[in-house]
This record gives sequence, C-alpha cells and structure tokens, in this order.
Amino acid sequence: MLRKWKRPGKRVLSVFGILAVLVAGCIGFTGCHGDEEEDAKVQDLEFTVVGENEIPTALAELIGKKREKPFKLTYADGQDMYIVIGEGPQAGGGYSVVVKELYQTNNSVVIRTELLGPEKGEASGTDTSYPVLIVKTAFMEEPVVFQ
Repeated sequence: MLRKWKRPGKRVLSVFGILAVLVAGCIGFTGCHGDEEEDAKVQDLEFTVVGENEIPTALAELIGKKREKPFKLTYADGQDMYIVIGEGPQAGGGYSVVVKELYQTNNSVVIRTELLGPEKGEASGTDTSYPVLIVKTAFMEEPVVFQ
C-alpha cells in the first residue's frame, strides 16, 4: 500500500519562522552576547617599557631562546608581570614594537601593540634585527590577551 507524503502544515512552518526571527533578533539587534560586557575596558593600566638588562635572568634566557621566531609571552615573579612581544627576525634595523593600549577588562588584561619599521630615508643597515617589547606592570591574576 502506498502512502501519500504530506507537506508540513502552515502551523509548523510558522513556528519555525517565528523561532528564526527570535534568534536573529537576539543575535543581531539586542546583543545577546554575554562576552561583550566581559571584553569592555574597565581601566587603563600603568606600565613601563624596560630593556633586557632590567629583567629577571630567567626571562632574559627565555627571550634569547625564542627570538628566532615571532612570540608572545607573559612572565610573573609574584610582584611584577612582564608582557613580552618578539617580532622575530627583521631585515635590517630601525624596527620597534610599540604599545597602543594596555587595559584591564572584567576577566583579562588586553595589550595592543604594533610593529613599526624604519622610516623612509632612514638607514636601516643590512644586519638582521630582532625587535622585542618588554612591558612591566603590576602582577595580575587575569590572563593576558594579545591584540
């Protein structure tokens, strides 16, 4: 015996349509994403840019091992926290890494940096350079987010 297939009724399609509108409205219009509030800046953090001769020996050794490739790391000694960004080998000199922002959110520390190259007309030489930024700030438990 053959049975004829019936299409879903208008009610079923209406229910799916209403659900789709509700989900799209929640995502697109009302901002149902809870992490937006968590990512909001709570406060700017004070920091100091330090040189490799001003950091703990263990951190200096770690930087020396990693500098052949780009890297990002944090190091804490219980009192201070060091945030380190290494940009790997660069052709010539004149490169530097600068801090654009360092701030705290409800659940993290966010650092935004930028690699700057030599300015036009500046003699950069031919030797490979390894730009590294070392930021020293107060120790914090929250994880660091690199941007």
